[in-house]
Amino acid sequence: MPTFTDDQATQYDSRITRLVPGYELLHQLTNAQLQATLKDNAHILVVGAGTGKEVIELASINPTWKFTAQDTSNDMLSVASDKFAEQGISDRVTVHCGPLEKLKTKADAALCLLVLQFVEDNGDKKQVLKNIKASLNKDAALYIADLMRPETLFERDAQLLTCAKLGLGEAGQTHIRHSLENEFYPLDRMRFSELLHECGFSTIPKLYFKALGFSGYVI
Repeated sequence: MPTFTDDQATQYDSRITRLVPGYELLHQLTNAQLQATLKDNAHILVVGAGTGKEVIELASINPTWKFTAQDTSNDMLSVASDKFAEQGISDRVTVHCGPLEKLKTKADAALCLLVLQFVEDNGDKKQVLKNIKASLNKDAALYIADLMRPETLFERDAQLLTCAKLGLGEAGQTHIRHSLENEFYPLDRMRFSELLHECGFSTIPKLYFKALGFSGYVI
């Protein structure tokens, strides 16, 4: 998985809303589903927790929920830990810097938002999903959102035009165009479903978010 360091970590929150159309809506819809389905004292695993946005928002919804915030970037988790302390929720969050296979967590739900798109489908995506599956209680849901393969010839162009309207400058657009072609590993819907089945997820993924190239599913 990607490791964001230094300025990439400290500036992540201000950049991501210009790079992912519907970023805030994705989180609102995910949070609403967790609120509707989880009971008090639930344990939520956040894969690729980054600077802690998801944890902080969910912690404000239910004061009894507990979290495992996992990431491979120490710089990102350092930012997150400072925020957890500021919000007074540090005692509700276990911070784990390192790979998922080191976790002993059994969670009631897991979030993996905008993470797997950075992982190659050479066995690495499968391993991450298997590790998530192993970290979930029976019948626990996984909420996963990623950049998917384009479904139209103009989808990527429309995506970049939208990012420009969101405030992304010309240099940023050039960088993102290069990244979309060289640094992301998107799947089509058929391969995505196949991979989930290979990893032991028996439920058909249900689409709950779609914004140009980005899709969110609950499994």
